[in-house]
Amino acid sequence: MHSTQAEKVPFLRDPDKLAILYQLLTVIGVGLLSYYLIANTLANLERQNISTGFSFLEREAAFEIGETLVTYSAADSYGRALLVGFLNTLIVSFIGIVLTVILGTILGIARLSSNWLVARLSAIYIEVFQDIPILLQLFFWYAFFYEILPGPRQALSLLPGVFLCNRGLIFGVPVWHQGFQYAILALLLAVVLLFFLKRWAAARQAASGKIFPLFRVGLLLVTLLPLLGWWLGGAPTAMSVPELTGFNFRGGLSISPEFTALLLGLVLYTAAFVAEVVRAGIQSVGKGQREAALSIGLRSGHVLNLVILPQALRVIVPPLTSQMLNLTKNSSLAVAIGYPDFVSVAGTTINQTGQAIEGVALIMVVYLIFSLSTSAFMNWYNKKIAIVER
Repeated sequence: MHSTQAEKVPFLRDPDKLAILYQLLTVIGVGLLSYYLIANTLANLERQNISTGFSFLEREAAFEIGETLVTYSAADSYGRALLVGFLNTLIVSFIGIVLTVILGTILGIARLSSNWLVARLSAIYIEVFQDIPILLQLFFWYAFFYEILPGPRQALSLLPGVFLCNRGLIFGVPVWHQGFQYAILALLLAVVLLFFLKRWAAARQAASGKIFPLFRVGLLLVTLLPLLGWWLGGAPTAMSVPELTGFNFRGGLSISPEFTALLLGLVLYTAAFVAEVVRAGIQSVGKGQREAALSIGLRSGHVLNLVILPQALRVIVPPLTSQMLNLTKNSSLAVAIGYPDFVSVAGTTINQTGQAIEGVALIMVVYLIFSLSTSAFMNWYNKKIAIVER
């Protein structure tokens, strides 16, 4: 009888069927609205004789880019120019994230230090850099390089072959040789060996309780193996050393003031927020965990690495992911100090071609790719470090 009554429920009173109906109507509504907006936009563009599409990517760009990771000239296409901007954004975001995590972790741990001076200095850093807008920090570092630092002729010699001036940081680099290729391959081999060594050390510790000196052995691996590869490759020692010729340096490697100002601004600003994330994560672990670890004879370093941080990471990783995404998106402010990131190159492309819709769409897609890839990696890492409930 109950099943017969259930079958006789009117359609408009069945919550499951109504839910499907509402979702279907929503999809249809969004589709119709999208069609109207796209059709209206295309009609207006056609009325004003504005071409659409991405065929402009194959045309000659006719503008130079100051910093490139790949070969580029004004005779190359707009597509090539946008690739240069993409790589510039990628490199500053990647280096910025790595440095931010390191600095933020150090500051977060120092914030909880029992040393009064260390804790107060960390707190002052966090408060100052959190409260100053990042755009102002970028302007400050940009002005620092161009207004405070001397010119090339009066460049500050930090170390032999290392100079700092308003043209950036210039330092000597090794001349490429096959021996360095062997060293890189040996470094990759050391990383692989370290990965398996870490798994073995964890299994050994779980079985016997003995702690393997993984840090010292790993440091020896990543140092000695590349040195061995370098020696087997002929032990090249030739260096490209910067020399002052005229009004600028020649030779060596130069890191521009724009790149340095952008990297400093992003790292110092975001690290203040990461420090608070790390502090909150550590404080989320009960004090009894630390006391129990100390009571069985673990040293403070082992307590932090083996007991506190593995539990704190569950709290740290989600907000840390947000800060990584913020750093990547804040890199678009590079246009304010003249660093040729993707937004800057895309803006120049839009001004020259008039393809505003396509240019903005490319910017949106690129930052969406950065954000989704970062989130996917951090979600994978979060699942990997999750503590399995028993």
